[in-house]
Amino acid sequence: MSIQGYSASEFTHEGVTKTVYRRGRGPGVIVITEVPGIHDAVVTFANLVADAGFTVVLPDLFGVPMKPVSGGYLANTMLKLCVSKEFKLLAGHESSPITEWLRGLARALHKELGGKGVGAIGMCLTGNFALSMAVEPSLMAPVMSQPALPLPVGKARRGQLALAPDELATVKRRIKDEGLKVLGLCFTHDGKVPRERFETLKRELKDGFEAIEIDSGPGNAHGIKQSAHSVLTVDLVRETGHPTEQALQRTLSFLRERLQ
Repeated sequence: MSIQGYSASEFTHEGVTKTVYRRGRGPGVIVITEVPGIHDAVVTFANLVADAGFTVVLPDLFGVPMKPVSGGYLANTMLKLCVSKEFKLLAGHESSPITEWLRGLARALHKELGGKGVGAIGMCLTGNFALSMAVEPSLMAPVMSQPALPLPVGKARRGQLALAPDELATVKRRIKDEGLKVLGLCFTHDGKVPRERFETLKRELKDGFEAIEIDSGPGNAHGIKQSAHSVLTVDLVRETGHPTEQALQRTLSFLRERLQ
């Protein structure tokens, strides 16, 4: 499978091999796709990151690259993720095993490209992965866009982070000792991203967490639907002054501040 404008190669870490797509020059940024896989809107966003002066790496973790999004495709991908050993959709205090592979990718990318470090942008079911990856010292710019794990099944999971206690402790230490910063994006009425989750992030990470919470409530000034979910892809509106455009520009400036 090919993606226009991207080169494809394989990356292996601890015996796990996956295809990665790459474009651009500059510091490395790993863009981790949302469900159901690498689709048009994800690639459009990745192109914006590459055009801003970064080497974008898109790992193929699930789905079929560039397959049109449909209800059936979404449902089929979710079913596969539910039984996958690489993903833990309900674990509130444990990272998905795939994040170890992603940390290895970040480490290898930084070793190759040098510089201050690399960035990671997770979205939807991979949103929390950017935080889990931040235990890796080379990860200097974690961006959590609409972090949906653990799935909010039951009240307790609504405020959990899909992160092991020792990993959270490491991230907090890096914030204190290294000046690490974490950026988080969401819509305020997104049922997949409970408000309690962002409150936990603010409480635990304190000044190390920058939250962009876009009003999607009834009667909001920009007419954003309450079902809006994908801040940087499907629900992104490329209009000056629109909150999602502002979120995009802040994401790019965050990457520049941390990596360039």
